[in-house]
Amino acid sequence: MTLPDPNRDTRPRLLILGGTAEARALAQALAARGDYEVSLSLAGRTRNPLDLPAPTRSGGFGGTEGLAAHLKAERIDALIDATHPFAAVISRNAAEAARIAGVPLLALARPAWTRRPGDVWTEAADIPEAVARLGAAPRQVLVALGRNEVRALEAAPQHHYLVRSIDPVAPPLAVPHARYIEARGPFAEADERALLEEHRIDAVLSKNSGGAATYGKLEAARALGIEVIMVARPARPEVETVESVEAAVAWLQGLGLPKSPA
Repeated sequence: MTLPDPNRDTRPRLLILGGTAEARALAQALAARGDYEVSLSLAGRTRNPLDLPAPTRSGGFGGTEGLAAHLKAERIDALIDATHPFAAVISRNAAEAARIAGVPLLALARPAWTRRPGDVWTEAADIPEAVARLGAAPRQVLVALGRNEVRALEAAPQHHYLVRSIDPVAPPLAVPHARYIEARGPFAEADERALLEEHRIDAVLSKNSGGAATYGKLEAARALGIEVIMVARPARPEVETVESVEAAVAWLQGLGLPKSPA
């Protein structure tokens, strides 16, 4: 007869698909509570992610089947998708993997930005459309898309691009006029306004990521009357969704998860 291991962690197991400020805040909140065994998974797109208060793995699972296998093998009791609003493929994989593995799933998604009085927004369905909406005449453009999406700029080489990303853009874009800034938010409105004025920016190219960390550029653009080409969020799976860490914790409590068997 094999006796239970008295040192084994018997708390419910939670996997957070992260890479966002919301995922980090949720992990911190749960670490403070101490009643869940939490692990995080990052897509691996950011080379130097911030430290996280839980065991963390980087890189994909191998699609839907790989994630479903992980959920089963690790006996995950609940899954929270707190990935970036534009990580639609990961969210679709999460929804299907949770269904296959029979694991409760919640999406934690920050609210999208909405147009406010004074905003000069041109909306686009995706990044290629946003680049096209810059027009034919050369412009001075602040690009806030992230390094993985900026290759689309090569379709419009007439513009002068100021590309900001957390990690370096490598190789550089195949356009004649591009400068690069490596920086991680939050960005204050005053600093963003100074940046736009210094580089004589007349258009901002942005994804509708939501959140406070990078909203300063939109406030600065509004104050200066600068056009923002705003890329709409991609469609996401229809799963239960909340917009705050507090609501995510309440969802977990509402599951009434028993302790995992030893």
